[in-house]
Amino acid sequence: MLKKISVEQLIVGMYLEEFCGSWMEHPFWRNSFVIADARDVEAVRASSIKEVWIDSDKGLDVTTEVRAVSLAEAAAQADAELVAANAPAHAAPAISLARELVQAAKICASAQQAVATMFDEARLGKAVSSENAKQLVAEISDSISRNPSALISLARLKTADDYTYMHSVAVCALMIALARQLGLDAEATRSAGTAGLLHDLGKALMPIDVLNKPGKLTAEEFMIIKTHPVEGHKLLRERSGADAIALDVVLRHHEKPDGSGYPDGLKDGEISLFAKMGAVCDVYDAITSNRAYKSGWDPAESLRKMAEWTNGHFDQRVFQAFVRSVGIYPIGSLVRLKSGRLGIVIDQVGKSLLTPRIKVFYSTRGQARIKPEIIDLSRDGRNDEIVHREDPATWDFPDLDAMWLAQ
Repeated sequence: MLKKISVEQLIVGMYLEEFCGSWMEHPFWRNSFVIADARDVEAVRASSIKEVWIDSDKGLDVTTEVRAVSLAEAAAQADAELVAANAPAHAAPAISLARELVQAAKICASAQQAVATMFDEARLGKAVSSENAKQLVAEISDSISRNPSALISLARLKTADDYTYMHSVAVCALMIALARQLGLDAEATRSAGTAGLLHDLGKALMPIDVLNKPGKLTAEEFMIIKTHPVEGHKLLRERSGADAIALDVVLRHHEKPDGSGYPDGLKDGEISLFAKMGAVCDVYDAITSNRAYKSGWDPAESLRKMAEWTNGHFDQRVFQAFVRSVGIYPIGSLVRLKSGRLGIVIDQVGKSLLTPRIKVFYSTRGQARIKPEIIDLSRDGRNDEIVHREDPATWDFPDLDAMWLAQ
């Protein structure tokens, strides 16, 4: 039986099924294993993780009364919170996803090269041009204005080799979309985008072998990487014309409302709105992207995970606005319909976040692929509807991304 327990209740002999927190915040290279050493227990407690899932059928059970809930119940609770927060109407895109994907692909290609050059200049001790960054932000902002989903979805499909650079591009786009959802003015939105583009520049000063390590970092290596906000802040303060918002986000995007973040362990009221925005955008892109040692999570599943972390990791208001900006079922999410069919979300249309366009391609009743069909739930919702998300890891569908890209 799966149970969610406090890390203080974790003991040797339990089977740890999953951490209730970001995989970037603990020193283990895997999520599921038997706790065989007391040092493992201490390592979990020393991290920022507050709760974990255990499987009492595979290891020891708790010996004291604990709060236990099934994964299905947790998912339903997270869904209810997201729906309640995000049911209001949202603006329809100015042009279709298919049309904007063409332009977004060009922007992503040039942006990746521009960010790579920026990192190279930082490594060589050269000044970082904030003007070049502003021009790039303007192009990304224009794409977001035409269709928010296109560039955001495309930037998620980064490879392990270009992760560092495309991550900066993706966070820039997410920050712009989030700023607009929060109702920030044009100047603040541009600053948010610039902050997203520059937020990880400190990683240019990290040891290459640690930054590009094809595996989980050791505790010592993780401590090195945790210096990148301070190093990035120092670099930009001394060698760029970056504004105060960018400097703040670079330094504070790993701070958390519960005080467990770094570099200074600030708490809720001590963290700026822009830094809170950066934290949400940074984590979302990180967990939905493929890494050298870990496949990215499904977008909708990632939002469910992040909903579990909002009490300590993210500002609730910012997170709710973020979900409104990307959709409860972001493009690329695998979902099950009431009809028993599986489909991939291919576009956000209409006024409701619950009724995207879906390409159905599989029948769970027939256990077989079917002829692909596009359904617009904003128009055909009376005939079918989304029941819940599906975890792609449980299905052998290697072409999910190709399906939503093929429009």
